[in-house]
Amino acid sequence: MLENLKVIEPDACFTGRGGGGAGGRGGEGGTGGPSQQGGGGPPRGRGGSPARGGGGGYSGGGDRGGGRGFQGRGGPPGRGGPPGRGGGPPPPASPALNLPAAQIDPRLTDNGLNQLISGLSQLKIEGGGGELPIRPGFGTLGKVVRLRANHFPVQKFPKTVYEYAVKIDPTEGTKPRRVKRRLFDLLERTPEFSGHAPYTANDGSTKLVSSRRLPIPDGEDTLDVSVKLYDEDEEGPNDKAKTYTLSISFVAEHDSSTLQRYLNGEPGLHAYDTGPMISAFNIMLQKHALQNGGVSVGQNRYFFAREHSAALDANLVAFRGFYLSVRPTFKQLSVNLNVATTAFYKEGNLAEALENYSRNSYGANPTAFVFGLRVKTSHLGYKKSIFKVGNAANRLTFQHQQYGKITVEEYFKRQHKINLKKPGGPCVDVGTKSRSNWVPAELCTILPNQPFRGKLSPEQTRSMIGIACLPPSENQADIYRNGLPSMGLSPESDSLQKFGFSIGNQMAVVPGRILNPPKIAYGGGKELMVRDSAWNLRDVKFHRGAAIGNCLALVINERKGDIERADDPDFIQTVDQFTTMCGTCGMGVNQTRWKRDIVRAHPRNQDPSREQTTALVRQTVKSLPGRPDLVLIILSNDDKVFYARLKTLFDVDLGVINVCVVGQKFRKKQPQYFANVALKVNMKLGGVNHVLTGAGTQWLKQKPTMLMGADVTHPSPGSLKGTPSIASVVASIDDSFARYPASLCLQETKKEMITTLEEMTIERLKAWEATNGKGKFPARIVMFRDGVSEGQFLTVLHEEFPQVLEACKKVAQGYRPSITYIIAGKRHHTRFYPVDADGTDERNNSNPKSGTVVDKGVTGVYTFDFFLQSHVGLKGQARPTHYTVVHDENKFSADELQRLCHELSHTFARATRGVSLIPPAYYADLACERGRCYIHSLLNADSASVAGTSGTLSEEAVYQMAKKAWGEGPARNIRNKMYYI
Repeated sequence: MLENLKVIEPDACFTGRGGGGAGGRGGEGGTGGPSQQGGGGPPRGRGGSPARGGGGGYSGGGDRGGGRGFQGRGGPPGRGGPPGRGGGPPPPASPALNLPAAQIDPRLTDNGLNQLISGLSQLKIEGGGGELPIRPGFGTLGKVVRLRANHFPVQKFPKTVYEYAVKIDPTEGTKPRRVKRRLFDLLERTPEFSGHAPYTANDGSTKLVSSRRLPIPDGEDTLDVSVKLYDEDEEGPNDKAKTYTLSISFVAEHDSSTLQRYLNGEPGLHAYDTGPMISAFNIMLQKHALQNGGVSVGQNRYFFAREHSAALDANLVAFRGFYLSVRPTFKQLSVNLNVATTAFYKEGNLAEALENYSRNSYGANPTAFVFGLRVKTSHLGYKKSIFKVGNAANRLTFQHQQYGKITVEEYFKRQHKINLKKPGGPCVDVGTKSRSNWVPAELCTILPNQPFRGKLSPEQTRSMIGIACLPPSENQADIYRNGLPSMGLSPESDSLQKFGFSIGNQMAVVPGRILNPPKIAYGGGKELMVRDSAWNLRDVKFHRGAAIGNCLALVINERKGDIERADDPDFIQTVDQFTTMCGTCGMGVNQTRWKRDIVRAHPRNQDPSREQTTALVRQTVKSLPGRPDLVLIILSNDDKVFYARLKTLFDVDLGVINVCVVGQKFRKKQPQYFANVALKVNMKLGGVNHVLTGAGTQWLKQKPTMLMGADVTHPSPGSLKGTPSIASVVASIDDSFARYPASLCLQETKKEMITTLEEMTIERLKAWEATNGKGKFPARIVMFRDGVSEGQFLTVLHEEFPQVLEACKKVAQGYRPSITYIIAGKRHHTRFYPVDADGTDERNNSNPKSGTVVDKGVTGVYTFDFFLQSHVGLKGQARPTHYTVVHDENKFSADELQRLCHELSHTFARATRGVSLIPPAYYADLACERGRCYIHSLLNADSASVAGTSGTLSEEAVYQMAKKAWGEGPARNIRNKMYYI
């Protein structure tokens, strides 16, 4: 999964999923309490990241559903976070759009789609042939509604595209992306190339595409053009300007007629690779943004400084921008255009920025904040990138040829006649790894339009979410009013005409269907009504309550007002009322077996890594007469460093199930909050909160079936180089499809394919056998794989699927279940805007209603895929999940699979409403987040425990540090429990 979660989509602002930290999706809340309706507050959550694992994640729990009315701490530290308020003024409200009457796209008639399916049905795709399965048909269940999609039709595209490779010589000094982009920009201004420039576009690296053939000289393999490098704000190259040669060589000529036949659904072209043409078209269509003030961040995203850009804090500002990508759909290409927001550095004095950072970062390493940042020095006027932050100018010394050993302060006084205003302020190294060049920060100015590539703090994340969280109507208006012209998609665009494009200016109107809600059962088989994707727990008990045995309630006393004594009457009453709530929910409770204790934390300034306080906790638990079944940890705050250490202690070292709560909330004794915590305790100890019943179980109960989920999380921005990625696999173990134990493993850094899937699948199959009886294994396996990009679908089929097959062979001779492999994707940019009143959720920002499924108009031509919004978009814009089948031996029909995904999305154990990602994939994501706790210090290189080491450790040394911290992973006695939830 992608880790750079700095770019936030507008729907990623709902609520969060657990503590704070590395980034990604955010999650759901808990229950509404067994004796009253939930109160409606969002759960506290995490910011991911990406982007998982990554810098300030932004997707939130409203996006995935969320519980009703609980402000519980949520799950592991990670993505999301509660809605925040932007630091700057909001943009002025826009007048309503005046859109034409919505008519479903004529290419989507039943006759045309039936002909497509009829033709595809003649294809014979072998199960192990390395090809994706063909769409078996379109879904029919549910009420049909009309939806606008943020896809604009490509009415005309180039007949021929010429592809070229570009080599830059010398390569020295061209590693920064901005240098290569600048060289391509200067190339287009040269006399030799300027005549061809209007018909060419490039990726700013090694690739150039053109709608006309370039004149490579006869007898030559390349067209060579020399340019002298100089900055944009310079009038021209100076005497010292370096000369580079760009050698352009022909690669291929692409004829678009085959692409059009593919779009028409010609059966024999199902395996046609659209990649080269789509890549070329993307490069062409993004040229306008680059040439008109757009700043490229990540792939296909461009950001623009606007009058109403809002501040995240004193150092960062949020830029609004757009994502653009060409998509192949039935009978036509479409341009997917979506809004996005990301953080940029605020232009200004560097010393002031570092002072602000130091004041608000609790001693974190400032190099992590400014590494690679471009600054302009006031004494010489040159522009440089920051390599690291150093000591104060009046203490930092270096050896000078003329002056000998001298401080930076004294050097600038003697050499440049500059008396520093703050000689005790920091210096920055704007040199290289091999040769330092120290400059006082007060003499540096941060250059404009620089994206922040680090990890946002929880406070910055909250601000970002508040800024990006806009209702669908505002996002739609922004796309029409700003996105189309900013990205050059208006009819008068010169670049479109030069390349041969014509693009419609109205969003596609596609049919969707609203699936019926499932039936949910609790204790005693009591069924609950699901309305608006949610239900209330009044007068019900858990489907199966776990027994709570020996327990410890442990207070971490860290500040004034925390509980001081184990015999504190308020402490006793709080624990008693919580255990009573557990009993009310149906759990077996013996209050006399609860122990209470206090750990007095070391002051934060004496124990910034929390290592000493964690040792005290370990000592307290080890002193108990036996291993407790549960430890309830009552924290002083939501310190992410301490939280990660505690999870590592209890999961890896002690092997004890634990739940963390924040004392300020827990001591309020609110029934809703207690019920939310009880919900998690029940699942962690082996209980089952609720199950599907009725029609939703038909397919699942036909044969013994195991549902699996898999995910990979990668090092986030700010991690030590060489920090490994973490893979997780979860799988159901019984016919309730509620319990999903997990397997976790470290693997090569930033490798997306799971390299130990075979071993982890064997572990999951043996857990199934242990629950269902010796020698018994599931007849069917359905895998939901999270976090894989479209370009990796076939890689999953070639590298991961065979490992599942091999695992089946090894657990039992002759064992071969029927397997379906499905990719569940959230990192797409398709959004829907309901047209019909009966398809609109008026109470939740006019999002589509929960249960909305779309499999026509914006889906693949041949692939078996669909978009499903199984949750209610509580805040901002709802993002559906994109499900794509990459292997199917269970022969799902479209209706079967769509209903199964929708109904299973109402079984997430921590919520009383539907969530946006099917639980097996969601649980795998949560398990990955728990794994991040075990190597938290390496994933946060600016933390106190590793600050200052990032430049001194080899990647192998970092990997070995991770292995040591990881140990054997979660202790064996908790591996078959949902300890991670």
